[in-house]
Amino acid sequence: MTIAEAPARLAAAADASLRWYPDGPYDLARTLGPLLRGTSDPSFSAQGSVIWHAFTTEEGPATVRLSPAGGTELEHRVDAQAWGPGAAAAVESIPRLLGAGDDWRAFDEPAFHATLPRMVREARRRSLALRLPSTGRIIDQLVPIILEQKVTVIEARRAYRYLVHRYGTPAPPAGTSTPPGLVLAPTAAQWLQVPSWEWHKAGVGPQRSATVMRALRSAVALERLAALPALEAAAKMQTIPGIGIWTAAEVVQRTHGCPDSISVGDYHLAAYVGAALTGRRTDDAGMLRLLAPWEGHRQRVVRMIQSSGFRKPTFGPRMTIQDHRRH
Repeated sequence: MTIAEAPARLAAAADASLRWYPDGPYDLARTLGPLLRGTSDPSFSAQGSVIWHAFTTEEGPATVRLSPAGGTELEHRVDAQAWGPGAAAAVESIPRLLGAGDDWRAFDEPAFHATLPRMVREARRRSLALRLPSTGRIIDQLVPIILEQKVTVIEARRAYRYLVHRYGTPAPPAGTSTPPGLVLAPTAAQWLQVPSWEWHKAGVGPQRSATVMRALRSAVALERLAALPALEAAAKMQTIPGIGIWTAAEVVQRTHGCPDSISVGDYHLAAYVGAALTGRRTDDAGMLRLLAPWEGHRQRVVRMIQSSGFRKPTFGPRMTIQDHRRH
């Protein structure tokens, strides 16, 4: 992995910029995919192969443009440009965000690789360009993940989109090219200003909104968890009532690029992994037993199963989308 100064034309067009060279094939869209809360996430905008992202750094808000280039066997790169008060800090965080710290060498070591199911080996062969991203920003990931507790993804994303548009702020302008509607997710202080009736209007029940509020009152301490190892950060996160193993795992997968955290308690995951590896559904305990031989890389194994295209047979009723707004 190499970081270089951006070409003069890029540097002149932004408040801060850099050119990042991964040490092999690289897929920007697939790497950042887990960070987006659906295709209508207000803080992201995809324009062809270019991805825009607005977020708040310790130095202030920033709008970032990420553009993959190269694509030959000899060179892959991502050009990053940033605008706004937090531009310099945003650019400094870009390599980590793009997965620069994600090391697959132990996973790809021949002896370990040979222990993997054929489905996983084949998916890895086709997914050499995939990295696990690491945002280093706890609250930005924690709030939308809490909103996903015990509800459908559609319901959670609808609520998140409504609240971000309502309480977020417009992204810093990037000249004339800023994507329309690009919004910064609320800061911890802004989230704390959301009144109870707005959570209700968004379809967020009192249990989830109370968990968000409890977490935000510890926002400073939570953000410090980004500097800790992923599993330690996940354990400390769970000391806040309402944040359990599923929520903590989902967060550190994204904030730390954790290769081992498994979303125990997920509505679908255990059955999906069981069906993929054995042809039969299983529960959380069964999933953990199945994944135990690859401890340290269990999240990588899950990502490869997901990348394989495997689809679990569907049985029984779907979870009902609840609408709390009229109650």
